[in-house]
Amino acid sequence: MIPPAPEQLDLSACDQEPIRTPGSIQPHGFMLTLSPAPAFEVLQASANLAQWTGVSAEQAAGQPLARVVGEAAQARLAPELSRGALGARPLYLGTVSLENGAHFDVLAHLWDGLVIAEFEGVDRPRPADFRHLYPLISDFLAKVSQHASIPAMTELAARHVRSVTGFGRVMVYQFDPDGHGRVVAEAKADDYDSYLGQSFPASDIPAQARELYTLSPIRLIQDANYQPAPLVPARNPVTGAANDLSFAALRSVSPIHLQYMRNMGTLASMSVSLIVKGQLWGLISCHNATPCPVPVEQRTACEQLGQILALCIESREDAAELQFRLDVRRVMVELMGQLTKGSDFLENMSRVFPELLRFARAGGVAIVADERVMTYGDTPDEEAIRALSTWLAVQGHTEVFHTSHLAASYPPAQDMIRNASGLLALPISRIHKHYLLWFRPELVQVIEWAGNPYEKMAPPGSPTQLSPRQSFAAWRETIHGHSLPWHQAEIELTVEFRSALLGIALERAEQMAELAEELGRANKELEAFSYSVSHDLRAPLRHIVGFSDLLLESAGAEDPSRRQRFLKNIKDSARLAGKLVDDLLSFSQMGRAALRPTTVDMNDLVSACIDKLGLDIGSRNVDWHLEHLPEVYADPSFLHLAVYNLLANAVKFTGGRDPAVIRIWADEGEHETVFHVADNGAGFNMDYVHKLFGVFQRLHRMEDFQGTGIGLANVRRIVERHNGRVWAESVQGEGATFSFSIPQQPPTP
Repeated sequence: MIPPAPEQLDLSACDQEPIRTPGSIQPHGFMLTLSPAPAFEVLQASANLAQWTGVSAEQAAGQPLARVVGEAAQARLAPELSRGALGARPLYLGTVSLENGAHFDVLAHLWDGLVIAEFEGVDRPRPADFRHLYPLISDFLAKVSQHASIPAMTELAARHVRSVTGFGRVMVYQFDPDGHGRVVAEAKADDYDSYLGQSFPASDIPAQARELYTLSPIRLIQDANYQPAPLVPARNPVTGAANDLSFAALRSVSPIHLQYMRNMGTLASMSVSLIVKGQLWGLISCHNATPCPVPVEQRTACEQLGQILALCIESREDAAELQFRLDVRRVMVELMGQLTKGSDFLENMSRVFPELLRFARAGGVAIVADERVMTYGDTPDEEAIRALSTWLAVQGHTEVFHTSHLAASYPPAQDMIRNASGLLALPISRIHKHYLLWFRPELVQVIEWAGNPYEKMAPPGSPTQLSPRQSFAAWRETIHGHSLPWHQAEIELTVEFRSALLGIALERAEQMAELAEELGRANKELEAFSYSVSHDLRAPLRHIVGFSDLLLESAGAEDPSRRQRFLKNIKDSARLAGKLVDDLLSFSQMGRAALRPTTVDMNDLVSACIDKLGLDIGSRNVDWHLEHLPEVYADPSFLHLAVYNLLANAVKFTGGRDPAVIRIWADEGEHETVFHVADNGAGFNMDYVHKLFGVFQRLHRMEDFQGTGIGLANVRRIVERHNGRVWAESVQGEGATFSFSIPQQPPTP
């Protein structure tokens, strides 16, 4: 057979060829397309049908299957075709013999509304023997468990496939992210060239071919010099389009690929796809210098071995990926632990520079905060880093930016290839020019190609026009300006690290906001204190001075009752001034003293407060309604003071009631326990409730109800230090209800 001349090949359209619909088959068998069960009428036949059966393709169209292959063969195939097991993948139906004595292995699958039946010529009348498949798989599984590395497993697979098929050279090669294939394992005869460690450019297997390899896991070419046998008629009678032969074992292949094989000195080839996680990881590629048939049982064995190898590769890669992620995450956790220790974020970052290098496997790291630059390790100079951060900001890289070839995106990086060929940039702020930058040095790569991948064709019509790559001699290429690529796990964990950093920054901002709130509250309390000193405290002191003057003026008088009244007023005023000072001291201590929480029985605590109030109540008629109260976890001394102040408040403002009714109860929630103290006293105007818990804030005249105005402020401070809350509700003249909550989580000491 004479191969097509190179001048007939349109190489410019190699990646657009209709490889799924070639319209023809390889001639080491014949094809029939049949109507579905039960008719099985022949709708199409390959043009070489007469060579195998004596019936021409034109005569076969429209005939029952038995008229083409004979009654015996039809009787053998009909049950298999009728049992509904056909799908998109070819199914071995058995071996049949025609009346002319020819024997065929029969494969069939259902596609595009047709039963596609393929008859491959064989020498034996017996069915294919799959018995050797099981020892092969068992032996491979037994040996592959002894090898942890992917190269060792792929080499073992290459040897097994070669022993089964007899091909002169079997290679396993892996695709990289750019589609280039690198030979990672090889088994060959001594007189075959070795391609181990060499790379094949992505253009050797166009994207559409890789997609087809993903769908159809095995493809055989017995003889690269074959003449294709077209289908008659040319179009699918059901769809009216060219037949889709994606899953057909006899599918004809691209003439460009056949020329490629001949240029390589290969007349027979077989490829087994290695599908890992649904993606084409690589191929087991078999070559032979002479035509080489591979019967269906051997192809099945190789396909099964390829599937097992793919599963083993997936397992090894998953284990390596998991270990890598654990290692990176361990460093990240260590980083986060260090970064939360101090309040100065940049200072914290500079203290963990060594861990930052380990986190990203980088050669240098830099922190850019506006015009401030801090570096560690092997990095570009500060001016170059500032320019780079400006470029990142201009480009709008608000998320993680990464590249292993920085100069391709940022031309000035040509001057810093030595230590910054790769960049991983983490923006710390969306507003300011704050970046965390990792730099990777240049990793000079020497790629050994199987032939020059940049070999150019001569212009069309040129007498020296090239067919597909003719040279497969080793051709070395040195790649400069690239770093070690960033691992996907490093990129994903950097995004997570960014979220954690923003969380720390947010926590710092919340702490600052809380501090600002506390400062604001302290300022208000300080203003109230100033007012108290100028008003509340000054009033009793003025009384003391005034009554002392009156006492001095009446020194000569002999009215003892008058002097007694003056002395009593002086004493009362001094006592009030002293109480003001004592309450201020108590309020101050509430903010400084450490909490010592423990389990508190609120029933006992409230009873003790009521007993203590006995002297103030005297002979008044006070009706206490005390419900059963739950235990809480709190500081008993502080909580006693808070409850005492609330109960004293209720006693004071029910002074005009007979009886005074004071009720204490609690509500238990999922996260907190709420206590209530209600009375039937004077109440207050809810328009001024916001002032109620402030220092020296009174909603009633001192003449009506004595007090310093600090008791409720103490209640609020105590409750808030327990991470609780306090509030009040009232109807003026009808009483008030004061409530506070204690969380069920222990308070922070």
